[in-house]
Amino acid sequence: MIDLLVKGKIFGCFRFFMYSVEWQKRGLPHAHILIWLEMKIRAEQIDDVILAELPDQEVDPELFDVVKAHMVHGPCGSYNPRSPCMKNGIWSKRFPKPFSTETVTGEGGYPFYRRRSPENSGIRTTIH
Repeated sequence: MIDLLVKGKIFGCFRFFMYSVEWQKRGLPHAHILIWLEMKIRAEQIDDVILAELPDQEVDPELFDVVKAHMVHGPCGSYNPRSPCMKNGIWSKRFPKPFSTETVTGEGGYPFYRRRSPENSGIRTTIH
């Protein structure tokens, strides 16, 4: 991934980068990656690489199945109030995020990813 981001210059030229790989108790690693770009990134560039939406099951059923099986959090909420993400009946990890028709960069540079509602061409599914 570093090669793709840095050498592939997906977001343009960079000044420096650093990363840390952490191993969680459940055994799977995850990485924290910081890339300092020469030019500020635009929200449209983020949408080219990162999506916070389900792929269309009719257009790409294989990708939909992979995302549903490996990348979707849940079930929680009323389906599973004892989920680790729930505390006293509410979500404790700032999820689910509100719907947004476009990606915007917020305070501190953190992006709020495009996450369209079903009324705005977004896709909703039930996962049990």
